[in-house]
Amino acid sequence: MKRTFAAGVAGFAAFLLASSAMAGEAKVFETKSAINNLSTVMVEGGKARDLTVGLGSGAYRRPGDPANMFYAVSDRGPNFVCGDVQDVLGVSEDVVCKGKKVRIYPTPDYSPSIYTIFLNGDGSFDIKDVITIKDQKGVPLTGLTNKLTVAKTEKPVDANGNALEQSVSSIDAEGIIRLSDGSYWIGEENGPSVLHVAADGTVIERIVPAGSEKDFEGAAYKITGGLPAILVTRQTNRGIESMAVSPDETKLYFMVQNPLANPNADAYKAAKNTRLFVYDRVAQKLAGEYIYQLDDPQTFRNDPSKKQNAPRISEVLALGNDRLLVLERTDKTTKLHEVKLDGATNILASRWDDMSTSPTLEQENDLSRIDLVAVSKTLRFDSADYPEAPNKLEGLAIMGDGALAMINDNDFGIKGDPTKVILIDGLVQADKF
Repeated sequence: MKRTFAAGVAGFAAFLLASSAMAGEAKVFETKSAINNLSTVMVEGGKARDLTVGLGSGAYRRPGDPANMFYAVSDRGPNFVCGDVQDVLGVSEDVVCKGKKVRIYPTPDYSPSIYTIFLNGDGSFDIKDVITIKDQKGVPLTGLTNKLTVAKTEKPVDANGNALEQSVSSIDAEGIIRLSDGSYWIGEENGPSVLHVAADGTVIERIVPAGSEKDFEGAAYKITGGLPAILVTRQTNRGIESMAVSPDETKLYFMVQNPLANPNADAYKAAKNTRLFVYDRVAQKLAGEYIYQLDDPQTFRNDPSKKQNAPRISEVLALGNDRLLVLERTDKTTKLHEVKLDGATNILASRWDDMSTSPTLEQENDLSRIDLVAVSKTLRFDSADYPEAPNKLEGLAIMGDGALAMINDNDFGIKGDPTKVILIDGLVQADKF
């Protein structure tokens, strides 16, 4: 296989991939970095729980960066629902939740951060250059929920069940890219929103659904209502969990993790249609909205399900102009589909963005009936074929020789596998790396 390497790193990259000379063969990397260790949590009468950093919510490598490195972003920090209290803390659910429906944040002061990952030839990886995401005043952001009134939200409590204050500035960072000018764009789940972030981690602008701007008043950064208003109907914890950029950096791509709860949660549970957006960075506005149809949940071989809301979108990577790699997963199975926008229907600013439309797009799984065409999908990877792959893969990056790196979200050690990077050569062909 012909390879093109970044200047000055060809030798190292060749060494790095020496054990995976066959296309499709995987190499797995793990870390012993001290940065990976977060804290130990314990409540009275419970058990000690060691937490680690959840590095793999999103990933990206810029063309021209060192061949063996990529950026990763953490989400809102350790958190779990009441049903997990007994397992995580070793005490009864009632001790913490007290009969209320809340979300527990055992380390509420954690700040979503950007990490630089370096893969080593010995199968390890190093974590370096931690950048905390912060507001214009230099105050680190937390991952606690926003004070939302237009969209649904969750009430946060600490490990002892004490109520935590929501913040207009908090973010749940899930997808990341870095531009040639050093700045970042981040897909954010809670708002839902997308953020432009300076090289030092300072938020420049947060773009939220039109009509929800007042919910973010008081944030120490710019708020713009540049997303379709209908996005406020996202199911809780099912916002924007991805971010990609075209090779020429003129377009951003991001997706809603699941179909919208439009007009209600019943529609979300049964729907196949989620939404893929194209943002024109030059014009500074949305240029496209497309339909992506989720796979049949029964086809996720490691954990087949009858629930159509089991599959979700956790990452998007641009392989070329309007040619994407979409990560569609369940808890234990990850698929990668190559997606092309050519020939698909652009529904931006159409009746499908109007909340008064009935039936809604989320209630119309048969697109032929309404003369709409979804983006095309071609399967490139199924983790069921790779027993060494960790669960909950969420980050994608093209390395310096064109190999694909995938990193999992370990949920800060609360659930899932330890953080791992799986590197596979020959899966996809990117135009630029």
